[in-house]
Amino acid sequence: MSSFSGSDLMAGPPPTHLPEDPAAVDLVPGADAMDVVRRHPDSPLAWATLATLAADQGEDPVTTYAYARVGYHRSLDLLRRNGWKGHGPVPWEHEPNRGFLTCLALLALAARAIGEDAEWERCSTFLRDSSPTGYDELLGEE
Repeated sequence: MSSFSGSDLMAGPPPTHLPEDPAAVDLVPGADAMDVVRRHPDSPLAWATLATLAADQGEDPVTTYAYARVGYHRSLDLLRRNGWKGHGPVPWEHEPNRGFLTCLALLALAARAIGEDAEWERCSTFLRDSSPTGYDELLGEE
């Protein structure tokens, strides 16, 4: 008779919790987000802020797409450096993860706006799989 250790062999990877984003302290009301990106070009939160501002100000969706795409790729680098293996939860509840999740949502929305339906599907599904709460917060009304 074998003993079972109680480990769930079918469990997925543990949640990824990104470190505090150094740009967060610079992104205060009235700060120039472009200047913050210049000081912190590897910051997902700074790129998410630029993408959000572009979307909120009604700029061409290509601009939002570009900012969100850079933030998304900077996020992937950061996620991998913090143990993420290409899948698994990235919880919205952990605030430093929100730059990545916001970039992913804005990339999905901008892709849909420019007619890139496959990218909309891929990114919105990736967001839902990474963080159901983030999906609800960012795309739930879509």
